[in-house]
Amino acid sequence: MVTGASTGIGRATVAALAARGVRVWATVRTDDDERALHDAHGDAVRVLRTELTDAGSIEAAGAAVRADGPLHGLVNNAGAALPAPLEYVPLDVFRRQLEINLVAQLAVTQQVLPALRASRDQGTRARIVMIGSIGGRIAGPMLGGYHASKFALVALTDTLRAELAPAGIPVVLVEPGAVATAIWERGRSAGDALLERLPAARERYAAQIDATRRSAEHNAAHGAAPERVADVVLTALAARRPQPRYLVGRDARIAALLGRVSLRAVRRVTAARA
Repeated sequence: MVTGASTGIGRATVAALAARGVRVWATVRTDDDERALHDAHGDAVRVLRTELTDAGSIEAAGAAVRADGPLHGLVNNAGAALPAPLEYVPLDVFRRQLEINLVAQLAVTQQVLPALRASRDQGTRARIVMIGSIGGRIAGPMLGGYHASKFALVALTDTLRAELAPAGIPVVLVEPGAVATAIWERGRSAGDALLERLPAARERYAAQIDATRRSAEHNAAHGAAPERVADVVLTALAARRPQPRYLVGRDARIAALLGRVSLRAVRRVTAARA
């Protein structure tokens, strides 16, 4: 099962799995996304129309998966970036960011864990892969809600890993650097619309807003291909003993090292110094 399968990492992961003969459940939100997956993969992919901020929608998706029998893997990929300075971000927007990127990951996991356990009961592998971000190690301006959700996802993943170890269900965190996906354009559009409602924020944080926008444009054009992350996800799903975490991309490895060795350097890079 792959969440957020309409674009980017999710879509690339579904394609990679289907190409290897794996039957995939894929969650999307729109008619167009559903048709695109059917056209690309036919019966190899079963589409679940799911809204990850709606508990009933998640429960319905989980019921469909459980009714089908054992599940060998869950890839919690769906996510969003809703940029705004924390001083001004409306709390309902901040909560929505946490709901999509954190709470929904646990909600989906709870729903399909019985099917993952059923796979283990049959003597076959089962595992969970969380798509995190290097933004779960280093935080910068304008993406506080996104960073908060990704930092928290690290803790959620580590706790699940410990709790499910006795059941023989590995839980893996994949941490990509910049990836060329639609999240950057969607985030920029959402941020522009939000900042239209926050003129004081646009004035006070103009330089950081512009820098964040340029960074998003660069990442959309020059980030790693989603297929590169999908290859790592497949490794995590298939490895006999998967690593607890996989960094993807040179920028992710550099940022991870930077975060370990120098808080001052992190503040300088993120423009977060006083």
